[in-house]
Amino acid sequence: MHALNPSLSLVGAGPGDPEMITLKAINTIRKADVILYDALANESLLEYAAPGAIIRFVGKRYGCHALSQDEINQLIVEMAMTHGHVVRLKGGDPFVFGRAVEEIQAANAHGIKVTVIPGVSSAVAVPASQMIPLTCRGIAESFWVTTGTTRSGDISGDIALAARSTATVVILMAMSKLEAIMDIFTQCGKQDTPVAIIQEGTTPQEKMVIGTVRDIVWRASAAGMGNPAIIVVGEVVKMQAILADETWQQLQNSNIIHEERQTGL
Repeated sequence: MHALNPSLSLVGAGPGDPEMITLKAINTIRKADVILYDALANESLLEYAAPGAIIRFVGKRYGCHALSQDEINQLIVEMAMTHGHVVRLKGGDPFVFGRAVEEIQAANAHGIKVTVIPGVSSAVAVPASQMIPLTCRGIAESFWVTTGTTRSGDISGDIALAARSTATVVILMAMSKLEAIMDIFTQCGKQDTPVAIIQEGTTPQEKMVIGTVRDIVWRASAAGMGNPAIIVVGEVVKMQAILADETWQQLQNSNIIHEERQTGL
């Protein structure tokens, strides 16, 4: 019965924290006959799967490729034709460096109905979780989100354009090119610009290092930072210490007030 109506849902799993997934995404996972999930999708989300659903890990992460993209495309088509509703569970948002276009085209070529369920992108959520605003009145009026490397393995030319701007620059999948990318910012006179690197953001394993374009490579190396990580370059990084301190002070004050009420002081 399902094979007569094959379908594909591209579902954004969010940045890592399993609570940062949309209700629509959860409801879609529950209706799946097949779930093909990425390395960056939190595995606890698979608990929403219906009993009997076929669940397959298909990799897709820097240095971790269980299947090639062509193999994933082929698997999507085969599973949809033989089982019905396939959910492709992707970290972050499917349309932000998620290779979603290729998977949609493969499905379209075989007449498979496609739905996209947007997700919370790590590019926005991870800095926010560490009190780093991507825009801030009087500091940053816009932000760039760019990949560190292109299909050929070269550094994206957009990074040089972004480095010349006053925008906040968020760089994904770039830890292997960190030194070369910071050299580009240095050539644009940005050696003193603040930089934050956040590894495995929104998860219990989260680590963060803050420095400047001049010293972030050394700091990241000393801290053992690696993939998956988000790199944020811009003056807004300075706000992290200010906002985090204010939040801490507010929390402390509320705790003191609570204790005073409890003791009747």
